Amino acid sequence: MRLSTIAAALAIACAAPVAARTPLPPVPVSTAAPADVATPEAITAALYDVISGDAGVARDWDRFRSLFHPTGRLMPSGMNREGQGVVRSITPDEYITRSEPLLVGQGFHEREIARRSERFGQIVHVWSTYESLHSLSDPSPFARGINSIQLFNDGARWWIVSVYWQSETPAAPIPADYLPPAA
Repeated sequence: MRLSTIAAALAIACAAPVAARTPLPPVPVSTAAPADVATPEAITAALYDVISGDAGVARDWDRFRSLFHPTGRLMPSGMNREGQGVVRSITPDEYITRSEPLLVGQGFHEREIARRSERFGQIVHVWSTYESLHSLSDPSPFARGINSIQLFNDGARWWIVSVYWQSETPAAPIPADYLPPAA
């Protein structure tokens, strides 16, 4: 009996590396504008640009989709009613379905106000502090927070692998290190 357990464990261990190399089925991806995916700075700017617009202005969702790796996810986080931290993972298409009515209905402009980036080889992690407005003429933002954006370069272009964010709250203010330098 012990020998069969060892044999089963070996079979699983040997199969795991093969499974890890098995390619995922192809996911349709919109072709990105080369300028949008040329650098980490460009793809981050494109992300902010494509979700921003005045009330009644349609967003270019094909452009939005083109920024994301086929396995890419968006992950909003925060606190639930019970005061517990929560996070959910959604696809770009789920984000579009959930967010489009509010973005287009109320107007939404998200702009980067500070950034910190770290790079290792083909990956970049961007800490992007943002503020959100309904209209660019608003005197102050209705929300601020930090986007944690993970990027990957496949040798031909940059891809968004994930956007993980948390809005600022009175209990979780944005740290000074993540804000623009005082003027």
